[in-house]
Amino acid sequence: MINRNVTEERKKDLKQYRRFWVWAALAAILFSTAVIRVRLLEAPLERDEGEYAYAGQLILQGIAPYAQVYNMKMPGIYAAYALILAVFGQTHSGIHLGLLVINAATILLLFLLADKLFGPVAGLVTAAAFALLSLGQWVNGIFANAEHFVILPALGGILLLSHAVDYQKWWSLLAGAFLLGLAFLMKQHGGAFIIFGGLYLLLCELRRRPFVWKLFVAKGILFLAGVLLPFALTCLVLWRSGVFEKFWFWTFVYVREYVSSLPLSKGLQYLKEYIVLIAGSSILIWLLACIGLIPPLWNKKAHRSWVFAVGFLLFSFLSMCPGFYFRPHYFILLLPAVALLAGIGTTSVFDLLTRTLKGPLTRAIQVVSVLVVLFFTIYKQRDFFFVMSPMMATRTTYGYNPFPESLEIARYIRENSTKDDRIAVIGSEPQIYFYSNRRSATGHIYTYALMGKHSYAFKMQQEMIQEIESARPKFLVFVNVDTSWLVRRESENLIFEWFLQYQQKYYSPVGIIDIISDKQTIYRWGEEASQYLPRSKYWLAVLQRKS
Repeated sequence: MINRNVTEERKKDLKQYRRFWVWAALAAILFSTAVIRVRLLEAPLERDEGEYAYAGQLILQGIAPYAQVYNMKMPGIYAAYALILAVFGQTHSGIHLGLLVINAATILLLFLLADKLFGPVAGLVTAAAFALLSLGQWVNGIFANAEHFVILPALGGILLLSHAVDYQKWWSLLAGAFLLGLAFLMKQHGGAFIIFGGLYLLLCELRRRPFVWKLFVAKGILFLAGVLLPFALTCLVLWRSGVFEKFWFWTFVYVREYVSSLPLSKGLQYLKEYIVLIAGSSILIWLLACIGLIPPLWNKKAHRSWVFAVGFLLFSFLSMCPGFYFRPHYFILLLPAVALLAGIGTTSVFDLLTRTLKGPLTRAIQVVSVLVVLFFTIYKQRDFFFVMSPMMATRTTYGYNPFPESLEIARYIRENSTKDDRIAVIGSEPQIYFYSNRRSATGHIYTYALMGKHSYAFKMQQEMIQEIESARPKFLVFVNVDTSWLVRRESENLIFEWFLQYQQKYYSPVGIIDIISDKQTIYRWGEEASQYLPRSKYWLAVLQRKS
């Protein structure tokens, strides 16, 4: 009896010892990721970040979403940014510090999910793989796009649902469904994870023995209630704020026009181009994920968890598909599933190794092989991770988009205006509003919708013109960068014809920003601006209202 107790104690101590090193390894992953992100905190905001930051800034000033910001994004991302700005400060580095926290929490949730399904080795590999994938330059990983804010509550919801299925916890079911509802509030794409969570719950309950209809229906009702609750509360708040009609138009009515405007063939072309670029930068992790698709061929025990992982992959891909735009940051929605499959692939290979090799050599091979995969991925992007300045990281990611220049433009506007002065950006650079802390003269902080092929475009241009003329902004910023407009052959030209006459009559140039190359931008202010002719096709003009 004594020997048996001693043996049990040793097993318990060994288990705790191993668990300690698992958590130590996870801490190392989180720390290493944070080091890279901290180095790039000062990267200028890109335009989606600028939109979210400006809307969050307005929320902190007591202005409801959609009152002065017209866009198709869901209000959850605006509220999330308002929280980040309140906690970390109203700066671009504060926003990226908030993203660091969001990303660390996502890594932790992925570890817990993979550990629960496939064990600690899969958990650590999944966490490390996602940490690297979500840092990638070609998924715009260091920028706080809405996709980061979708996958955090989605993973939390899925993890809680799995806990509810295993332990019959009603609170876990409700909380998990609520988090999935929050994922949708961050961006419409989060709806795919709600469907996945619902199907996962449905299949698990149908397999349960004994099957009880009343219990099955009760859980379904609770799930639906949890999913709908965040949306219902949000609609109530927006209705009380007097902006519900605008919210509904932009996030549902206009979205139908937006997602139907791109041909499928063009979308598939984008998908092919970006998947090659993104997978190529971390090819070994993606190869491990491919291996993770085939474990049932030799491991029947893994079948149930494998079905979960493959289903998760499918719905993660579907979350990218609305509109078939497949923009680089959309792939962030896919990365948790890819990382999870990489974890499965690793443990599957290790399982085969332990069947053919014995002794300490096996463990050494396993550790070294994982390190090779991770360090090769780091090596492939070493310049981005460790060499480029934050400004250059932004420039090499986004080309000649005027994101670094927006800081200097906003500084000039801020120093030459008061907080009550309005400004208007004729283009799609909302980060200028955020940096300058000046309100827009128009709710159309993007001009993409005005250039679209839909029945609302001409009316939107008229609305923008009317709002600017009524507000009489002190400064106008005209953006002569094609990616700030995306003009089509069929686009309405009213806004350009109006601007040419309006600025000549009421405004004088006080700034010219000429983006010559990825390393040189020429700034001309005051009298010099009126005499300078841009040398590049990428330039911006700052115009001040005449006395």
